[in-house]
Amino acid sequence: MSSTENPGDGSQQVPPPETAAPDAVTPEAGTPAAATPADAQLADPTAAAGAPETGVAEVTAPEAGAPEAGAPEAGVPEVTAPEAGVPAEVPPAPAAEATSDPARWGRVDDDGTVYVRTADGERAVGSWQAGEPAAGLAHFARRYDDLATEVALLEARLKAHTGNPNEIKAKAQALADSIPTATAVGDLDGLAARARAMVDTADSAVAESRAEKAAARAVQVARKEALAAEAEQIAAESTSWKAAGDRLKAIVEEWKTIRGIDRKTDEALWSRFAAARDAFGRRRGAHFAALDAQRGEARAAKQELIAEAQRLSASTDWGATSAAMRTLMDRWKAVPRTSRDGDDDLWKQFRAAQDVFFSARAESDKARNSEQLANQQAKEELLAEAEKLDPSTDLRSAQAALRRIQERYDAIGHVPRGAMRSLEDRMQAVEQRVRGASDAGRVRTAPENPMVTSMRAAVTKAEEQLAKAEAAGNARRIEEARANLATRREWLAEAEKTASRR
Repeated sequence: MSSTENPGDGSQQVPPPETAAPDAVTPEAGTPAAATPADAQLADPTAAAGAPETGVAEVTAPEAGAPEAGAPEAGVPEVTAPEAGVPAEVPPAPAAEATSDPARWGRVDDDGTVYVRTADGERAVGSWQAGEPAAGLAHFARRYDDLATEVALLEARLKAHTGNPNEIKAKAQALADSIPTATAVGDLDGLAARARAMVDTADSAVAESRAEKAAARAVQVARKEALAAEAEQIAAESTSWKAAGDRLKAIVEEWKTIRGIDRKTDEALWSRFAAARDAFGRRRGAHFAALDAQRGEARAAKQELIAEAQRLSASTDWGATSAAMRTLMDRWKAVPRTSRDGDDDLWKQFRAAQDVFFSARAESDKARNSEQLANQQAKEELLAEAEKLDPSTDLRSAQAALRRIQERYDAIGHVPRGAMRSLEDRMQAVEQRVRGASDAGRVRTAPENPMVTSMRAAVTKAEEQLAKAEAAGNARRIEEARANLATRREWLAEAEKTASRR
């Protein structure tokens, strides 16, 4: 017999055995009876079957003159080989006694009638005229094997809860009804009892199957409930918009893989998830709408700062405008960013307006520095001329010449801050030399003017403030400290000049 595989439940189904009237196998008239190749294959006579399975009905004693149960008929081999082409692997099932020793369960009489032994006695199942009696028993034993295989397959399916238990119950009932009258040789009573037992246990198998399905359904429901709860949490709390959106998409894909839930429950869970996803979408949309509005306000504020910087860019009031530009920069930093590209474009416009002003100031500083260098050179030439005066030979002429040089010296404009102190020290040295020429033998040390002392202390303090600002790297404080130091030095120079003339 060959079997076909059912892809739905993975079991094998064997066509049911014939249940017609006993067969009569006869050769053609005048032709010697010959067994088929399959029927001619016999098993090793040493492989005798043991006692019937526990729980199998006892067979009745044979009639007078019949062979004893369990002993082969005279001249008949003890066992036969299985039919060629029978699958080598079948589902686990109790061994069929007829396969190992068909003579235990049947016999063939002299006229070729084949009998099977049952609890009710012997029953004719067919007629064998095609060869040796052992071959006839083997033929009908293979029919029993087919029935036993079908029973074993149903038992395995019922035990594994594969397939429809109600369908298995119906097939088992059909087998239980047909086995007692089957044209087969084997333990028909035991096989029928096994079929009836499946009928009796099918209802409990149905309940177990339902319980298993309910448990599996509960697991799947729990999975979807967990996914719905996660989606609800995302909708209520998450602000990681990109990651949360990707997670919701992943939940949808995972949701598709969860099956086995009744439609009503599945639709209710999906409604929860869909509502959470929609709520997240609305909250995300509101966030980005507010962000767009904020970016619009930031863009307008930065455009206003750009316009103000552009108005100031043409100013030549270097000090006040520099302070205004620094204020604009502070205000720019306080405005939130717009989009990446848009913010970069606005910054370029704002920076360009500032660059116009600071470039012009740098050019002005350069020109002023050039002028101050020229002033420094002019003052150095006057100082060289003053340092050549010799009050020891003609004091009055030296004093008059020094006053003229001082007038010209004072008329010259600013010099670089770094050179201012050295120039003033040189001029003061000349003035002291001329004033002290009248008393060459006595060293006079005039007390320093309190104003000069105060101005020098102020200059020293301003220098310290500049050093601190430069150490901190604060551009605004550096600029302010430099301006303060320049002012203090100018005041000191004026105070020293005034004090030297008294």
